[in-house]
Amino acid sequence: MGVTYRRILLKLSGEALMGELSYGVDPAVVHGIAEEVAELVNEGIEVAIVVGGGNIFRGMMGAAAGMERATADYIGMIATVMNAMTLQDALERIGIPTRVQTAIAMQEVAEPYIRRRAIRHLEKGRVVVFGAGSGNPFFTTDTTASLRAAEINAEVLFKATKVDGVYDSDPKKNPDAKRFKSLTYSHVLQQDLKVMDSTAIALCKDNDIPIIVFDLSVRGNIKRAVAGESIGTIVGGFCEVC
Repeated sequence: MGVTYRRILLKLSGEALMGELSYGVDPAVVHGIAEEVAELVNEGIEVAIVVGGGNIFRGMMGAAAGMERATADYIGMIATVMNAMTLQDALERIGIPTRVQTAIAMQEVAEPYIRRRAIRHLEKGRVVVFGAGSGNPFFTTDTTASLRAAEINAEVLFKATKVDGVYDSDPKKNPDAKRFKSLTYSHVLQQDLKVMDSTAIALCKDNDIPIIVFDLSVRGNIKRAVAGESIGTIVGGFCEVC
């Protein structure tokens, strides 16, 4: 395959692991993601992953229900480690060496996050899955994805979602919603387009890391994105509406 990017960071939401379930993890979906990541690794692509935990626990919802926000966020971070371990298991069952690194120490099940060690794993062809967010409450896993992408010198951040890009309005509610092919960071921030939270966008802008938003449910889309095919929306380049 043609390759545009050699080191990528893939951001997966917890919800992406649910498939059509209302809660938890769909093993078939996780296996499918693992197979797609394996194809990249076997082509020599260095892959790091940040995974959310919204399929198990979402800190904002816990806080809305009366829980202290910091406590709720820590519980959400622990949920991301469960998802990270699930991905590790799926990848290693198909022969892809994988390391989970966590921002909250869990020595019995994962390595602590150490930037240089993470980079070394990538150089050796291992997938690195980052769990426990940034280790700090009040920050999203989108922000963690941008932070880790900058730290490991990723060439691109892929945000794999359930929609095929960024729209000017909710495509589920508005059948006439327009999908953007490209946007600048500034336009996303000014128009509050909800690609990622503003801190995440600003981090990518400051470090010149393009963000590509695409539909994870279409088999082969991760590989197409790595090859530079025009799928979804790219943030960081030419703005078609500015």
